[in-house]
Amino acid sequence: MSTTTVRAGRRTVEVHRPEKVLFPADGLTKADLVDYYRAIAPHMLPHLRGRPLMLERLPDGLDGAGFMQKDTPDSYPDWVHRAEVAKEGGTVTHTVCDDTATLVHLADQACITLHRWLSKADRPDLPDRMVFDLDPPEDDFEPVREAARHLGELLGELRLPSVLLTTGSKGLHVIVPLSRRSSFDEVRDFAKDTAELLAAAHPDRLTTEVRKAARGDRLYLDVQRNGYAQTAVAPYSVRTRAGAPVATPIAWDQLDDPKVTARRWSIADAAEQADADPWEGVLRRGRELGPARRRLDAMR
Repeated sequence: MSTTTVRAGRRTVEVHRPEKVLFPADGLTKADLVDYYRAIAPHMLPHLRGRPLMLERLPDGLDGAGFMQKDTPDSYPDWVHRAEVAKEGGTVTHTVCDDTATLVHLADQACITLHRWLSKADRPDLPDRMVFDLDPPEDDFEPVREAARHLGELLGELRLPSVLLTTGSKGLHVIVPLSRRSSFDEVRDFAKDTAELLAAAHPDRLTTEVRKAARGDRLYLDVQRNGYAQTAVAPYSVRTRAGAPVATPIAWDQLDDPKVTARRWSIADAAEQADADPWEGVLRRGRELGPARRRLDAMR
């Protein structure tokens, strides 16, 4: 088995079978994945540090079987940080990616996509992110664009800042920074009430119906990620789709660009978007939900 080494921060990380093709339609190899994650690390790590992760691994690439990994294998290096968190009937020890070397190691493990908790390991019961997942019925971005604008306007009326993340799949995530003072139940209830208010204003185009068969051709406002141990794709993660699309932060005014879709950026050019700093520090200051809850209740 061929092995090479990669310098990542203060560490040297082994990469096994770097020539292994992970994206057969595109000819992209494990070495390409490692190079991408090493380069994007300065932009990606602030969104990963301190968070338990669920890792989407495809050891044989897109043509092989994949799996989701929660527990950190004993074989991982000692310098890879771990977080032991409670689950029903016990605990689980998640991987935490705090540095470039860990990101490179995960790429070596054919971890293509990183899904992160909405809370941090030091206070796992208190989320610092609220996520609205805009899920269109078809692979058409126009309903997503429209729904995002409506949701952004409503969040603005509630005086909650928000940012946009293309999912690298079909939709968008609208993300609100929180102060870590509300429980997951409180956050999920708030997100649910917000989504229901928006769907009631646009009943022909938006729905909060969990059952797919009941949605018809309406876009689904999904708030189910706002729960303990639930995850959302991490910014700048590569997705397990042909073309190696990347979940990419965008600015609100980029919604007006017809070229912007859920899969606009890929492993080839996501770094250019990252350099533009589309979120401009919006997430640095989390908001308390109390005042927004009072405003929301007054609207209902």
